[in-house]
Amino acid sequence: MSRQQREYPYTLFLIPGALAFLAVIVVPSLMNTGISFTHWQGVGTPEWAGLDNYRTLLDDDAFWESFRHSLAMVVAMAAIPTALGLVLAAGLFDFVGKHFGSRTASVLRACFYLPQVLPIAVAGIVWSWILAPEDGALNDLLKAVGLGSLRHDWLGDPDLALYSVMGVMVWVQLGFPLVVFMAGLQRVDPALYEAAELDGASWWRRFWHVTLPQIRPEISVVLLWCTIAALKVFGAVYVLTKGGPGGATNVPSYFSFQSFFETTQVGYGSAVSTVLTVIILALALVALRLQTRAEDQER
Repeated sequence: MSRQQREYPYTLFLIPGALAFLAVIVVPSLMNTGISFTHWQGVGTPEWAGLDNYRTLLDDDAFWESFRHSLAMVVAMAAIPTALGLVLAAGLFDFVGKHFGSRTASVLRACFYLPQVLPIAVAGIVWSWILAPEDGALNDLLKAVGLGSLRHDWLGDPDLALYSVMGVMVWVQLGFPLVVFMAGLQRVDPALYEAAELDGASWWRRFWHVTLPQIRPEISVVLLWCTIAALKVFGAVYVLTKGGPGGATNVPSYFSFQSFFETTQVGYGSAVSTVLTVIILALALVALRLQTRAEDQER
């Protein structure tokens, strides 16, 4: 049997995945892009509009405001969880694992990861109860400890709503980088830590000069993955605030949803989602390019 004949059966296993990718990703994306060049209310025949939707988008203050909120979500879902995840992973790996055993570290890791397992709708409803203005758990706790003056309508105040949603998303997202970083720490040569410790390096210096350089690939992957998740966040905003109050928590994905189903501007909503898709793809390509270049320089 020739080499080509031996490899041919294995290519058959790629066909179902390729067909699913074509049906679920490629075809809907192309249809969405085509609709973005039309004026359409979801019924009847779409009317060709050319680049009108994109011109309107460039002058739409509501879209740019939603995009600024999306950048805040990048901070809440990528920057803060990555930084906290690094410190927590190093603490669980270096301190908890060595002094209390690996099983205790694994249990704590699972506890941090639990919000990732919960459906975002369930987590959002629970947090809406916690942050409720009248009988919410947070306001009741503040009152119980004598800090009643700090009680607020956390999700109904335009000045606080975005920060409240950001806080919830930090809680949701923290477990993912923690798990990835703890897995990365397991491949670091323990001799590096032992040598640094013998040289009198403190925990913080070992973390800065040994841990961070050794798990740089994991950091790049986590930042990229979490940034993409932040740019397309939808469920939490829908459950907690529905973009309100007064658009204070609106993000591009929810803005697109509103254009589709609330104002029935399907073509305009398609243009918003197309722009968001292009931004995410460009970001992913640039990040992967930079990561590849950094790996080539290390070799």
